[in-house]
Amino acid sequence: MLCVFDVNETLLDLAALDEFFADVTGDPAARREWFDLMIHNALVITATGGYRPFGQIAAACLPTVAVTRGRTATPEQQRELGQRLRRLPAHPEAAGAVTRLRDAGFAVVALTNSVLDVAEDQLRNAGLSPLFDAVYSADQVGRLKPAPEPYRFVVEARQASPSDAVLIAAHDWDVAGATAAGLSAAFVAREGRVPLSSTDAPAVVGVDLDDITASLIG
Repeated sequence: MLCVFDVNETLLDLAALDEFFADVTGDPAARREWFDLMIHNALVITATGGYRPFGQIAAACLPTVAVTRGRTATPEQQRELGQRLRRLPAHPEAAGAVTRLRDAGFAVVALTNSVLDVAEDQLRNAGLSPLFDAVYSADQVGRLKPAPEPYRFVVEARQASPSDAVLIAAHDWDVAGATAAGLSAAFVAREGRVPLSSTDAPAVVGVDLDDITASLIG
């Protein structure tokens, strides 16, 4: 089976950005608001047939969350955010979970909305690069997840069938996109999150990647 890992929040811990958001906005909790706003923007762009590189969306959303707190985010801080995104740490269980899947005979790749050079930097800086057979970006097809094109692109690139692939992600919208494209999905319920109730349920739900891996290996 082909395991397709999402990267941000699934493998990498965005909580490392809390100090940066505290400096920029005065509120470390602004990081979550920024990420949700970024995803909202990406979904709207995708639903209306457009495309914009994910990093540009990330930078554009920083001033919005700053101004709601009476602050101004500078272009320098927007650039710094981009650099910090390349240096996120892995979740503590990530490397071990991916290793166990590989040892059990699974093919393991990454698929992210970030552009390819950012994704490769992220996995390399987090110490995860050697564990993946390949890294793919939605930018390669000019459509952001959860549009079907990125998932189909990966499956075709690996010469697999959708029914033999599982997306592993900590995002309900990502799980929904994968299942709509014919893949199965495993939802990482970090911080008590739950899958969407109005779409097909993921095949596996776990509290972290260790939990997901145990279910997939059986």
